[in-house]
Amino acid sequence: MIARLLRSVAFFGAGALTATVVGAVNGWSGDEAADAPAVASVPSPSSSAPSSSAPSSSAPPSSAPPSSAPSSSAPPSSAPPSSAPPSSAAAQPCPATTPSDMVCVPGGEFVRGIDVARARRLGDKHLRSTPSSTVVVSTFLLDRTEVTVADWRACVAEGACRKEAGPLYADFDAPRQPIHGVSWFDAVAFCTARGKRLPTEAEWEKAARGTDGRMFPWGDEPATCARAVYRNEAGRSCGVKQRSPKNADVGRPEPVGSRPADPAGTFDLAGNSWEWVNDWFSPTWSACGAACAGIDPRGPCGGAAACPGHTERVVRGGSWYWPADHMATWFRRPHVPTNAPVFHHFGFRCARSLAP
Repeated sequence: MIARLLRSVAFFGAGALTATVVGAVNGWSGDEAADAPAVASVPSPSSSAPSSSAPSSSAPPSSAPPSSAPSSSAPPSSAPPSSAPPSSAAAQPCPATTPSDMVCVPGGEFVRGIDVARARRLGDKHLRSTPSSTVVVSTFLLDRTEVTVADWRACVAEGACRKEAGPLYADFDAPRQPIHGVSWFDAVAFCTARGKRLPTEAEWEKAARGTDGRMFPWGDEPATCARAVYRNEAGRSCGVKQRSPKNADVGRPEPVGSRPADPAGTFDLAGNSWEWVNDWFSPTWSACGAACAGIDPRGPCGGAAACPGHTERVVRGGSWYWPADHMATWFRRPHVPTNAPVFHHFGFRCARSLAP
């Protein structure tokens, strides 16, 4: 434990977990501003939005990122868009085969969050990820990669996703780049159209952190640009410039799967793109109380469409724009689900519960 704390301080430095508010760039109020037009408010999706089918494959999971082609064989889920997994046996085994674009995350216990003393040593002023506690999630499936621009455009073509949601401008629109700038509602609409859903916070952290309490999805070793796309001493996106004279240093996300797979078989759970999860935000785990404890915690109000006293959802994983501390497996960031009027470059990946 002492060795891990020393490694943490060495990696992040004092005060590294402070979430710095970055000023507007060319009229943008978001912290990841780029050369793009203003963004209007995003409406909630209609419950009658059409849905299409999700992928199914008899091939075993591969360590390579899947094709961005739209998926099309499993029937849509009957669960509501923001539903969380059923509290079935947490240790339900992974199926013999899974869709080629998803991995199976085994259910069971894991340590979520960090203790207050450790958070303070790391310079965390918000203590959003405290305290640490043991929770249980049921076995579930998770997308190998973040949803891509090609995936999103296929959903738009099917009529299930909004064209105006993204991509919003050049250099963020390559087919294999993660879709960026979508709202929480847009992410829910896409996942629903694929017979999936957003992962819960607990599921996301279990996939990223495993059962050994690791600091990053790959382990406790320091972040490097060989492992993740983030802001290092060379700059944002590991020094890769955006194709914009005015915003070259803003950087950009890289194509999904540009870095090696995590132990779970997923790509880019750390860095590249922030990822929406289903839960409403609570300021700390202790403030959330019973809703964030036990088996398959779903967060405040169980993640329901409305939650009195809660106005923000959560993103996880860090991005190309932020330094290594934001990629820690426990790091939580709140934002309004409309992603407007303050706009940020958020993406997502989908999950699916196993059949009971």
